[in-house]
Amino acid sequence: MKLRSAALLAASLGLIVLGVLLGQNGEVLQKATHVCLECIGIG
Repeated sequence: MKLRSAALLAASLGLIVLGVLLGQNGEVLQKATHVCLECIGIG
């Protein structure tokens, strides 16, 4: 079980780093802000 958890953690961190290197963090933040503003009725 611990090996699977460690592998999942390593894969998650790797994909997060890859997304940041590709510049996807800004796009995700923009989409999240848009959805949040729509939810409260502003956007």
